[in-house]
Amino acid sequence: MAAPAVPVEAAEAEDAVPAKKSKKTRLVVAGLLVILIGGGAGAWFFMQGGAVAKEVEAPKAPTYLPLETFTVNLQGNEQYLQTDITLQVPDAAQADILKSHMPRVRSRLLTLLSARQADELSTAADKKKLAQDILAQVRQPLDPAGKPQKVDDVLFTTFVIQ
Repeated sequence: MAAPAVPVEAAEAEDAVPAKKSKKTRLVVAGLLVILIGGGAGAWFFMQGGAVAKEVEAPKAPTYLPLETFTVNLQGNEQYLQTDITLQVPDAAQADILKSHMPRVRSRLLTLLSARQADELSTAADKKKLAQDILAQVRQPLDPAGKPQKVDDVLFTTFVIQ
């Protein structure tokens, strides 16, 4: 028995249907692959960005070094200045260096403060200029062959002229 003869047109129609389904299937699979690869790449990118952000250290809290009260006679009139000064330094090691040389630091600052007149210290701009001058004095090397000191800021916690 011979298989019934299928007309040629019917055979071509049957072959055409699976071809259309396979093209659609390929497109769907290709689309899913693109989405998966894109999602994976995006996730990797964000994970790497997050890792870099975690590696950056938070800024350290400043270290403050309060100095003993300064009381000096001012030039000119019979007035004196009484002030408390706090130095802001980058770390405790720098504070320890300054503490070990405190007599030299205080001597420099006493000389600087006692050379001022009361009218040179009356405005906020005058106090800012004095803070800059103190900063310059404190940053100078404490030993003849030493390195400059690392001091970030000078803060007045009290400032009285009488």
